[in-house]
Amino acid sequence: MKTITLEGTLRTDLGKKSTKALRNASFVPCVVYGSGENVHFSTPAQSFRDLIYTNEYRIAEINIDGKTIKAIVKAIQFHPVNDKIMHVDLLELVDGKSFKTEIPINLVGQPEGVKVGGILMQKIRKVKVKTTPENLTASIDVDVAHLVLGKSIRIREIQVPEGVEIMNAGGIPLASVEVPRALRSSTAKEEEEEGVEGTEEEGVETTEEKVTEG
Repeated sequence: MKTITLEGTLRTDLGKKSTKALRNASFVPCVVYGSGENVHFSTPAQSFRDLIYTNEYRIAEINIDGKTIKAIVKAIQFHPVNDKIMHVDLLELVDGKSFKTEIPINLVGQPEGVKVGGILMQKIRKVKVKTTPENLTASIDVDVAHLVLGKSIRIREIQVPEGVEIMNAGGIPLASVEVPRALRSSTAKEEEEEGVEGTEEEGVETTEEKVTEG
């Protein structure tokens, strides 16, 4: 799992004027909670580029006044107009202490249904889990190779690593192989043609039987 280092400066003045000055200087006010007293600090806005703007699950290693804190991002406040980061809440990781977070899902394998023209649709890209820092995983692999046309895999079917508990409802579809419209139309047409051919053959057999009997 990748770790991103943040160089933080301890904040003692938490007033609005001080906070505004930090933002104007391209710094982000932050807070780390979860283990004892909350730690307020600031760090350059660009420090979050590789931590937030990514699909990967990453850990923050925050250096503040010679102390290192490992944490995960819990909440981000963005500016409503320019989308700049206004504030970040982080949760300190403490060995043996469970916490909740969202882990990305990684679909593995080519579904059988895709091989015959189906389309793999991923319904959920992250699942909420409960785990501990020592059992934390960057992603959860889900094998979808067995999925045929029209079939889905649900949350309850996911095999998770030891020490990881999924909090989402088990019946929620995670991924499915959809039958595209063109394939449905083609299949329906073939079935219709087969039905017509079968009827014609039955008619021929009936006529022949009547002639023979006569």
